Amino acid sequence: MDGGDITNGVGPVAVGDGPVRPVTTRQEATGLGEIHTTPPRDRPPKPKRNSRDISSSPTDRQVHDDHKDDHTHDRHTHAEALKDGLDEDGSTVNGVDHKPKDTGYPRLDDDGIESDRERAREQAYQAGGIRFAPWNIPYRRRLQTLMVLIHSLSIATTVSFFFFLCAIPLTWPIVIPYLLHMLLSKAATDGRQRLRSDRFRRSSVWNFFGDYFPAKLHKTHDLPPTRKYIFGYHPHGIISHGAFAAFATEALGFSEKFPGITNSLLTLDSNFRIPIYREYILSMGLRSVSKESITNILTRGGPNNEGMGRAVTIVVGGARESLEAQPGTLHLILGERKGFIKIALRTGADLVPVLAFGENDLYDQVSPKTHPRLHMLQMWVLRTLKFTLPFLHGRGIFNYDVGLMPYRRPLHVVVGKPIKVAQQTQNIEQAEIDRLHKLYVEELQKIWDSYKDAFAKDRKEELLIIR
Repeated sequence: MDGGDITNGVGPVAVGDGPVRPVTTRQEATGLGEIHTTPPRDRPPKPKRNSRDISSSPTDRQVHDDHKDDHTHDRHTHAEALKDGLDEDGSTVNGVDHKPKDTGYPRLDDDGIESDRERAREQAYQAGGIRFAPWNIPYRRRLQTLMVLIHSLSIATTVSFFFFLCAIPLTWPIVIPYLLHMLLSKAATDGRQRLRSDRFRRSSVWNFFGDYFPAKLHKTHDLPPTRKYIFGYHPHGIISHGAFAAFATEALGFSEKFPGITNSLLTLDSNFRIPIYREYILSMGLRSVSKESITNILTRGGPNNEGMGRAVTIVVGGARESLEAQPGTLHLILGERKGFIKIALRTGADLVPVLAFGENDLYDQVSPKTHPRLHMLQMWVLRTLKFTLPFLHGRGIFNYDVGLMPYRRPLHVVVGKPIKVAQQTQNIEQAEIDRLHKLYVEELQKIWDSYKDAFAKDRKEELLIIR
């Protein structure tokens, strides 16, 4: 829920018997066909050498080769740029502007944390084609892996523990009333926040979870606490780890960046029918993604008990979009998803697009192009049972190549510009829904164009909206 320049013209010129040197002037072509020559920068004079001197010493010969490699690289760089017709100032040879369009978003930079981890992976011990993590991994990184492992196995562990209790007759007087309470409870849909634990959300253990990838929440515009909001999170990915880190915990500092706003991450209503696990996600502030739940959250609470200062985060693409999660791509199931627009109109909640760069890179999954029959089976399961069966793999606990843990790849969650919505309780026109939907898609495209070169450098293709 990835986005030229006239470069210095450099060509080889032979001078005496010395090495090949690049031209030290820059030629810029104007729209009128004129050539302007800029004097070279002042550089300290180099000692003169003849070919006899260069070949006489191995050390000198190595220095000469290094300078030659640098000059050759410069020639290639400048030649490629001239081939594209671009210069460093962002304009073309013919005077056409090729600078990135002003999308209204501030500049955000990647912190470059991945370099140290890549170095560790390159030095890893290999056996059978699998890279194993070295034993001297810092203790903090071990704790990061542990927190992600606990969260990833939370459903399996809570369900296993519940059945363990059911196998003990002495616990039945507790288990049976609990089951009745779970079936009758409306905590996930009534819009109240009584089971939400801000102390648990702010716990320092979630910092380990966020630092595992690492994940970072980027604020681009202010969100006044006097309004209510619907955050649309894209893409779904396999498990939406970025949405959990940013909106279900305080690991990324949501409350500090957007003070006065109480945000609830929404998930399937069926998750609140899983024993013990429901208590875990309710304490994290998660609520049902049903229409009733969203309406109650956005119309209750706040200073005037009208929902001001409340927000919900919806992973708009849903389970269908998880099947499109492939590293280096961003396919959004959004063309016909307009239900959240209609709810925004009914509740008067502003729309806030959120784009998570790197969410699709956390797992590898079977591609529908190479396995079409398997994809047909996944789609049948989705239509019949309303959930998906992604065939995926990631890394392991002690290795980098095989397992079900997400890869340690950076996550950048960018919160975009809010789209103001005027409340309409009756007679909502389809034209207004389409208009807001178009504005929403355009804002997502602006986020992509603004930050794709910083956060999606290894992308294989551009943003694609699917119906």
